[in-house]
Amino acid sequence: MIAFRTLSALGCRVGECPLWDERREILFICDVLAPAIHGIALDGTRTASWNFEQPVGSFGLTESGRLILALGRELALFDPDSGSLSRFAGTPEPETNRLNDGKVGPDGRFYLGSMDDRPEKEPLGVVYQVSANGAVKAIFGGIKISNGLAWSPDGRVLYHSDSRGPTIDAYNFDPQTGELSGKRRFATLDDATGRPDGGACDVQAHYWSAGVTAGMLNRFAPDGTLVSRHPVPCKAPTMPGFCGPGLRQLAVTSLSISPLPGPGDGDLFIAEAPVAGVPIARMKGL
Repeated sequence: MIAFRTLSALGCRVGECPLWDERREILFICDVLAPAIHGIALDGTRTASWNFEQPVGSFGLTESGRLILALGRELALFDPDSGSLSRFAGTPEPETNRLNDGKVGPDGRFYLGSMDDRPEKEPLGVVYQVSANGAVKAIFGGIKISNGLAWSPDGRVLYHSDSRGPTIDAYNFDPQTGELSGKRRFATLDDATGRPDGGACDVQAHYWSAGVTAGMLNRFAPDGTLVSRHPVPCKAPTMPGFCGPGLRQLAVTSLSISPLPGPGDGDLFIAEAPVAGVPIARMKGL
């Protein structure tokens, strides 16, 4: 069993996207609805915080060290060193939607999905592929809350979840071209097991999913078998991310917007991982 401890008592409304920056040696996370991004050192020190005017659905690192951000229904580039922010690209998202979970893929493009932002979710979400030239390409849709993007160690399997499915799907992925094929149902979950929120992969090709309704981190084998469950000290963990030297630590964000937030809700947790994580690429050409 993994022993999580509180790394930072952030009290995020919706903490998400723990992303390790090995150059700066800090963990970036976002509070979607604050909206803000925080930099956290592995000793728990908050190195910096930046506030934004639109929800921060997700972000990724670029080759230059800037962040590509999903802000509301648009994409922006942000430099944590200078604080400069510039619009990068728009999306055809309707006003009912906002951008959500995203991650840079093995091909060096940014992948992110959207969600219906109304209480009663309709399957209006779309997953996009974003290139360095600003091209935004829809690659699949019909999603209520797009989440859980992660790639296998060889970059040939893409995982994606719909938190209101509540399901996880797997796709064949070409790590050179970004082409998808062979969609298949990987797992079907429920509130007790944990509706799937954010995800991450380890070097043994297992997929880790934040069970946002169950206070659990679920680990799945490559064939979709649920092989282990790890309690997180909060009601609603939102996303795992491997971090630290050799990616041998595991960070988990959480949210605190439930009707009765409890101890730990919205905080950032960390533990020694039983296996190293898969490195997340930087966006090429930016």
